[in-house]
Amino acid sequence: MSHGLSKIDAVTARLWLEGEAEIALVDIREHGQYGEAHPLFAVSIPYSRFEPELQRLVPGHSSRLVLLGDGDELSEQCAALAIALGYSDVHVLSGGVQAWSDAGYTLYAGVNVPSKVFGELLEHARQVPVMTAEQVQSLQASGNDHVILDGRPVSEFCKMSIPGAVCCPNGELPYRLHDLVSDEKTTVVINCAGRTRSILGAQTLIDAGIKNPVFALENGTQGWFLAGLELDHGAASTYSDSVSDIDREPQLQAVAHCAAAAGVTEISVEQLVDAMSDTDGSLYLLDVRTAEEFNASSHVVTQHAPGGQLVQSTDSWIAVRNAMVVLFD
Repeated sequence: MSHGLSKIDAVTARLWLEGEAEIALVDIREHGQYGEAHPLFAVSIPYSRFEPELQRLVPGHSSRLVLLGDGDELSEQCAALAIALGYSDVHVLSGGVQAWSDAGYTLYAGVNVPSKVFGELLEHARQVPVMTAEQVQSLQASGNDHVILDGRPVSEFCKMSIPGAVCCPNGELPYRLHDLVSDEKTTVVINCAGRTRSILGAQTLIDAGIKNPVFALENGTQGWFLAGLELDHGAASTYSDSVSDIDREPQLQAVAHCAAAAGVTEISVEQLVDAMSDTDGSLYLLDVRTAEEFNASSHVVTQHAPGGQLVQSTDSWIAVRNAMVVLFD
């Protein structure tokens, strides 16, 4: 099986990851094993789901693939399958995850680690305002004007939520806030299940130029529960299907400024068609609208990646570093 197969060491894989060429570091172990320990930018594509997930997460067959596992023949089997599927630049990390650790490189536990690291860096760099569970409860008890917005998808919100909260996924917050909060003096608290999406949602509103006082709920519903406070289950208070017709020019200008500062550009339909005709690299076409909007009018070539979730779990949709990503709404 390994005859003629390209095997590389951890130092080479690390150098490739730091380069500018398209590369996907793919962990082929089952998801539970991946969650116990993996390199920071490794993406989970387990052997049991390898063929369909590889083609979804690595759309360009010329993108460089580096496969790693437990250092056994399973990685070689996946490499052979990738080559049979048409991938032309396939490599196996010799020694697998253990070799990465032996080379002195860190292994991380958990899932969506790059996105979570981003949230922590964001909180530190931007000094995102935070409220504890006790402070939010005091705000509720005081009767002061406030709203708690849950930045998770509706499915998560329904399982457990802060009493009185309204579900509005992070990606929808700047677009829908004026339908949820009519007064610029109203205090807005963003929560999630843990902490990352609370931070991201709060800073998203701040960056969009929202004038309201905005806070992230420290540690989300977990922090609420650990503070001895009760959670709701089966809540159904969510954003409206429709959006009011108001002047959004200030938010549009603020968002355009944020995009420009981050190096995000817009492309035309013609440019997109040209990019789609180029088969050399990976191109991700991601629709960031709500599930209702996506189901009503989706395009066959796009994947549904709701805005707030895309930032929270980027590696669920994008495996290739340095690839082209085009977002739709």
